[in-house]
Amino acid sequence: MRLPTFILALAVSAVAAFPASAQTYKTPKALLKALYSYDTDNSDAEAPSPYSTFFSDHLNELLQTDLDNTPEGDVGAIDFDPVIAGQDGAASNVRIGQPILLDDKAEVEVEFENGEEVTLFYTLVREHGGWKVDDIANQQGNNPWSLSALLRDAQ
Repeated sequence: MRLPTFILALAVSAVAAFPASAQTYKTPKALLKALYSYDTDNSDAEAPSPYSTFFSDHLNELLQTDLDNTPEGDVGAIDFDPVIAGQDGAASNVRIGQPILLDDKAEVEVEFENGEEVTLFYTLVREHGGWKVDDIANQQGNNPWSLSALLRDAQ
């Protein structure tokens, strides 16, 4: 009877060892709901971003290049949390808009509170069997930004 217990324990540990990137999101809304409920304390410390499991290969490559080109002790191109559009706080009262689908891409507006009303525009791509974030943009205020443009400009 010890063998089945061992096999069960082995199977459970194997499933636990799968990285979060193995998670696929079948809809854009499922991805964004997971993103906004994600605890970044569970992130891989070696990943280029605490959100790397939610990001596309292209966005992760841009983040990794920025990380590789940033001298030790410096901040890099992104000195804020792009998911909450700030350095501090948290997104509350998150509202995910209706995705606009164009083949394997989607555009989605996300609104939330973080000290003030914030509206972010997400570009998503279908990749590895699910949806991933390919860009985040904030068109509000005097300094609109796009995550991918900030990273490309830093190269």
